[in-house]
Amino acid sequence: HVQLRESGGGSVHVRDSLRLSCAVSGTDFSDYPMAWVRQARGKERDVVAAIRRDGLVTYYEDSVKGRFTITKDNDDNTLRLPMSNLQLADPGVYYCAAGRKVYYSAHEYQTWGQGTPVPVSA
Repeated sequence: HVQLRESGGGSVHVRDSLRLSCAVSGTDFSDYPMAWVRQARGKERDVVAAIRRDGLVTYYEDSVKGRFTITKDNDDNTLRLPMSNLQLADPGVYYCAAGRKVYYSAHEYQTWGQGTPVPVSA
């Protein structure tokens, strides 16, 4: 039974930094490409960052490039997302998701965590 559990969310101000983590259990973490998906209030889920199963190839949505970094540690089964210079366009619930390959559409990921909220205020 695969479980994804996010942590690290919380209220921040513009230009603050925050680091999200996703602990994965119940499966061989190294088998899965992963993603961080953001759902802003009233909007659909969007993939903001994704990473290949070996952790060597990454994808970023344009608005987060240079500010967010997705990492996948296959030794401690943890997906991370350090975020810097947070902006008013960044708030939402952040989910980690696992799939059979790297997808650019959120709905194609098969396994999801419960999400962690990241409110951003001016």
